[in-house]
Amino acid sequence: MRDILQLKRIRWAVRCALVLGVVASTVANVLHAVDNPVSQTIAAWPPVALLLTIELISRIPVHTAWLARVRMTAAGTIASIAAWVSYWHMVGVASRYGERGSSPYLLPLSVDGLIVVASICLIELGDRIRTHETPSVDSPDLDAIIDRWVTGQDWDHAAEIELAEEFLAESPVSPAAPPAERSPRATWDQRKVAELAMAGVKASEANKITGVGMSTYGRWLKVARILKADPHASIDKSERLADSQIQLLRELAR
Repeated sequence: MRDILQLKRIRWAVRCALVLGVVASTVANVLHAVDNPVSQTIAAWPPVALLLTIELISRIPVHTAWLARVRMTAAGTIASIAAWVSYWHMVGVASRYGERGSSPYLLPLSVDGLIVVASICLIELGDRIRTHETPSVDSPDLDAIIDRWVTGQDWDHAAEIELAEEFLAESPVSPAAPPAERSPRATWDQRKVAELAMAGVKASEANKITGVGMSTYGRWLKVARILKADPHASIDKSERLADSQIQLLRELAR
């Protein structure tokens, strides 16, 4: 929260710098124009249009690639027109008010440079603020999902478990806390998995200890709970455990 407030304060400071540059450019354009309201309004328009364009770009994100290209092309066109018109107007005004030599030609660059830098900073700050304000997607609570599935509250959560595992597999991992190496599926100890299931160990712990997949362990855990209640209970094929695995659980349940 503190980071967002700091970024917003910086954005206001940058916006003030941008407005200052635009005001300087607008004043020069008005001073260069013929002394009547129509000419002065026309001369003042290019920098004002540029300011409005930058504000729109910094505040409204575009998620379609071709629309983003169109918008940037239009913004570049407006910026080029404003820079060209304002540059020569400011050269004329500086010369009229006593600047000589190269000064009239260099002074407008300081104004245009300020506008360019402030515009880039404003757009970048807008992106960062949106990134901070966008709620992050928490990783699913796999243990809670598996518990609901095992106890029969949500039979269809097998698919949810698979999707949650894919989410974790694709999520970026902090370099400061690398994940534990997971053993290949073919090497995890079935007896150890059966013992953990009979003991009611959570799926995340069983995964760390044996390398068994969470959805696979969920099936072991579900059958283990059935057999703990009745070691002679019939296990349906839909539980997706091999006969040898079910027999192993029966032995431990007795």
